[in-house]
Amino acid sequence: RICVITLAEAHPLLQSGKTIKSINYQISANCSRLQNKVSGKSKRGAQFLTELAPLCRISSSDGEEYTIYSCIRGRLIEVNENILSNPAILQEKPSTEGYIAVVLPKFEESKSITQGLLTQKEYEEVLVKRLNSSS
Repeated sequence: RICVITLAEAHPLLQSGKTIKSINYQISANCSRLQNKVSGKSKRGAQFLTELAPLCRISSSDGEEYTIYSCIRGRLIEVNENILSNPAILQEKPSTEGYIAVVLPKFEESKSITQGLLTQKEYEEVLVKRLNSSS
């Protein structure tokens, strides 16, 4: 029922051989995802995220900046602080150690969320269509 937020295989940071310069969980002057302090079984203190809530900003060495969004409603359980000191694992191991955050959706919403997800095969088909339409 938890959701691990990672970069998609098709994300520009994973495709073009870019180098990640920095990762910043400071979303605004008053909001840092690093200040998220969760305690207890009911996950008290967790920041609530909407689908459009920014999780972090990633800057690459070519000057591009990417804002990574939650894409899911729920409570922010943890952010991966390891990628701050070693941003390369975001590219080297994006689906394991290089995850961005862990989000816990509301129990009653979790079923509708998982029903809307694509399988790996469906995702690959979307990527192929996207590639064909851009070339």
